[in-house]
Amino acid sequence: MVELIVGNKGKGKTKHLLDKVNSVVKDAQGNVVYLDKSTKHMFELNNKIRLIDVSDYLVTNSDEFIGFICGIISQDHDLQHMYFDSFLKIACVDEDDIGATIGKLETISSKFHVDFVLSISVDESALPADLKSKVIVSL
Repeated sequence: MVELIVGNKGKGKTKHLLDKVNSVVKDAQGNVVYLDKSTKHMFELNNKIRLIDVSDYLVTNSDEFIGFICGIISQDHDLQHMYFDSFLKIACVDEDDIGATIGKLETISSKFHVDFVLSISVDESALPADLKSKVIVSL
């Protein structure tokens, strides 16, 4: 399953994402991973959550990002949830390509039973129609 937290820059998406990941980890049967563009939020995350600073891994386009995600999943068979803050930046995705990349994540989610929650700096009205049903928070 792929869920989206959307809204323009500076609207508080990260706070909602952090609250969600910290509440989910309490009941999670498997591992939880949080991907961000820095380690800035390290101390706001429960210590059971693995924080990955994507900028350390030389990801330069959306295909490399998808490969990076598959690599994480392949080495952790107990992975249950992944949270992406600043999705457009960490995944190197243009607003025009959001649908294709999220479609790939949906396929990965179904195949490997990993849930994804993405924070995206886009107004809900600018999302493609097929993605609007995935929005859980719109700011």
